[in-house]
Formats: sequence, structure tokens, C-alpha cells
Amino acid sequence: MIVTKSRYEIELMREAGKVVAACHAALADFIKPGVTTAQIDQFVESFLLRHRMEPAQKGYKGYPFATCTSVNDVVCHGFPGSYRLKDGDIITVDMVALHKGLHADSAWSYAVGEISPEACHLLQVTERALYIGIEQAVIGNHISDIGHAIQTYVEAEGLSVVRDFIGHGIGRRMHESPEVLHYGPPHKGPRIRKGMVFTIEPMVNIGTYEVTIDDDGWTARTADGSLSTQYEHTIAVTDNGPEILTRL
Repeated sequence: MIVTKSRYEIELMREAGKVVAACHAALADFIKPGVTTAQIDQFVESFLLRHRMEPAQKGYKGYPFATCTSVNDVVCHGFPGSYRLKDGDIITVDMVALHKGLHADSAWSYAVGEISPEACHLLQVTERALYIGIEQAVIGNHISDIGHAIQTYVEAEGLSVVRDFIGHGIGRRMHESPEVLHYGPPHKGPRIRKGMVFTIEPMVNIGTYEVTIDDDGWTARTADGSLSTQYEHTIAVTDNGPEILTRL
């Protein structure tokens, strides 16, 4: 069942989302060659706690960290650890803040130092794909219109959209209905209604869209070792169109 959110609930999610957005903005200066993914995780956890937000990923289904830090061929759910970023890497940092019982979720990808032209193209296309999807999140459209728009754009750019991981409703639980695919035909699935809140979070690969899972049971990688990026916002559906809750 899709649970629409009240104005009060959306306001709390907006407050959480602004903290998440501020953390991502701070990370843009923090992320550089020589920084470890564990230091990024510590930075995010401290930032959220200082702003009276709970890092909701920590402990979720046994996940042991406040963030997912996904480097290069890691699609999502990468474990923070001793890996030290180097010039030319790309990294996605995914975080969820919990505020007075409501969640806000956003992932962002970052270039580490000077990156290759193909990596730069991947970042640009994935970010643009996110906003193309958001444009479809209007009252009366179908949920699948979001994914169709994303897939059409990404594949026209010569890249592929991951199938195994999708966007989701969000609110008092981190993952709620509806499922938001980033691919597929248009005009399918539930109609979009005022008060829906969900994430749009395309993961885009240079090579195949297929993924493998590491022995840790979490870390997803591209099956062919190609680069992957992800951009994610939490959005609320309003009479005036989609409102991005995870931005300043």
C-alpha cells in the first residue's frame, strides 16, 4: 500500500533532507586523493549527529555503517574501510537521515582529482538522468513514466541503467511502496498522487547493466568491471510538481 504523507510529515522530511544536502555539499570539499572511505563514513556520521539526525543506514538489516561508499566499479552498498582514494577515482556516497521518525535519502557521486573524459561523461549523464526522471513525477503520470524517461535518455548516451536496484517510497520506513524502476515501458504501475514521497536514484554503468554481489552480501559491482555512478534525491509530489526534499 502506498502511504501518502501529510504536510507536517513532508516538512520533517524536508528538514532532514536539508541536512543531508548540506552534508553532501561539505563532502565535496572533504573528498580528495588520500582520504579513506572509512574517514568519509566517519565524517558523515559526525555531521548528521551534530545536526541531531540519526544515521539511519547504520544497523539497517545488519548494515554496519552510516554510509555506503561505492568506488569505481561498485554500483551501490560499498562498505567503508581502509581504501584510500586516488586521483582519477569516482565515488558515490549514499546516506539516510532519520528525523523525528521520518527519513530523507540521497546519494551523490564525486570525482576524485582529475578523472577521465569517459568518467566525466558518466557522471554528467547520470546526474542529468536523475533530473529527467524527477520531471516525470507529476500528479496523473504513472510511476513507470519516470523509469522510461531515464532509460531512454541514458541509452541514447551509450550507457546502461542498472536493473537490480531501484528507487522506493520513503517516510516512516526507509523503504516503502511504491517501487520506482529506472527502466521499462511508460504508462504502467500506480498513478502518481499528491502526497507521495519517494526516491529516484538511477545507477548508470559504462558497460553492461548486470551486477555481481561480493561475499559480504552487500557490495554490488558491475559484472564487467566498468565504472558506475549514482545520483539520488528524495522527492515529494505536490500540486505544483515534484519538490526535491534533499537539497538546500
